[in-house]
Amino acid sequence: MESENEVVGEMERELEEMRECYRSGGTREASWRKSQLKGLLRLLREREEEIFRALHQDLGKHPVEAYRDEIGSLIKSVNYALDGLKRWIAGNKAKLPRIALLMNAKIVPEPLGLVLVISSWNFPIGLSLEPLIGALAAGNAVVLKPSELAPECSSLLANAIPLYLDDKAVKVIQGGPGIAERLLHRKWDKIFFTGSARIGRKVIAAAAEHLTPVTLELGGKCPAVIDTLSSSFDRKVAVQRVLGAKFSSSAGQACIGVDYVLVEKKFSSALVELMKVAMKKMFGENPRESRSVTRIVNKHHFLRLRSHLLDPLVKSSIVYGGLMDEENLFIEPTILMDPPLQAAIMMDEIFGPLLPIVTLNKIEDSIEFISSRPKPLAIYVFTKDESLRRNMVSKTSSGSVVFNDAIIQYLADTLPFGGIGESGMGRYHGKFSFDTFSHQKAVVRRSFLVDFWFRFPPWNDHKLQLFRSSYHYDYLGIVLTVLGLKRTNGVPKSI
Repeated sequence: MESENEVVGEMERELEEMRECYRSGGTREASWRKSQLKGLLRLLREREEEIFRALHQDLGKHPVEAYRDEIGSLIKSVNYALDGLKRWIAGNKAKLPRIALLMNAKIVPEPLGLVLVISSWNFPIGLSLEPLIGALAAGNAVVLKPSELAPECSSLLANAIPLYLDDKAVKVIQGGPGIAERLLHRKWDKIFFTGSARIGRKVIAAAAEHLTPVTLELGGKCPAVIDTLSSSFDRKVAVQRVLGAKFSSSAGQACIGVDYVLVEKKFSSALVELMKVAMKKMFGENPRESRSVTRIVNKHHFLRLRSHLLDPLVKSSIVYGGLMDEENLFIEPTILMDPPLQAAIMMDEIFGPLLPIVTLNKIEDSIEFISSRPKPLAIYVFTKDESLRRNMVSKTSSGSVVFNDAIIQYLADTLPFGGIGESGMGRYHGKFSFDTFSHQKAVVRRSFLVDFWFRFPPWNDHKLQLFRSSYHYDYLGIVLTVLGLKRTNGVPKSI
């Protein structure tokens, strides 16, 4: 068995080989980028059953959920990148002022170099390959470190990716926290991390050693605000969408899932009854047997969630569910009414199938409630009140705001996905992924024929006036000053 020093030595050799591969220029070619994206597409299509199996073994995901949240969304993203790749690589012509005679400029995206992607366990395929799409489209060499908490998916990626992608420029490195820490302290041209804020702080501290740019996709407590909707149809739709976003995406183990609900006190009882009916339709009388609720990833997280529910002050607030099966790492979808705001369940990101409902005197109070807490990755608001919509956008801060639905923004390639403050920094998806892994380089070309003599010393009042007119784009003023027809505002005599 290899010693730790041998493993580290091998890693160093591989990383240096990848840097040499990148420096050779091959990854910059449009043909290379296109071939890698097509390779990812083949991997997703040809290995679909293996992906289903790995996601079920690691998390108990149903194939429909696995396709909806990971395989299908990735196929969509790859196709979008393939369609836009030629335009993205071409860059954009930059508009210059008329004073810039015989000069043109453009913005050219160039790859960053060798980048590190560290992914999370809750969507172990999707959160590994979604940033990889952008990194490859941008022409980088990439090291992917999947989460060791989803070992079947990690192994699948490590074994399959070399068969579909350029193994000199794309590598998967498996391992636990020790390997991740060693990787973080190497020099990279970019680090892209998805995970908890606690680990995110360690990532950014390590990146500071080499001034490495970082994208952090974290999370936080994403609220769902449910207004007292007058239509029974609207109420049922809102409830179904909130419950689907909470419980049918990795059993609440999702950074953009609903963490808690805000509702007016007078509507809270009716809301709970609607939720009970909808839950039975989604998951039946015995959710454990429905195969539609993902299990908790491991015992550590199961015990963390159990401690939330066993808190005496929290336990008394359970109004639905609460069943826990430690042997099978299963927790029944659970609704809680007004747990104490100082309890851990309301202070920490829940990341599990527990849904607290917090009651307010009036729905407008939700703005102050949200604004007084760390900025979430997303805010979901179910309302027809235009004033509430405007205020929610203008008076709160979050990665995104979605009205009358939840999580759907993740699937839109034309929208940036990312957090703010403690919910993350940076953005990706669609062309935003390409931009995240690119440097936007300014390229300027100027003729030798024309110059502005007043750019250069010696300085005098006449030149100062020409600069005044130039920086205001006062073209007539420039002409009048050159002809001596405009009074010069000179340098103050005290200088």
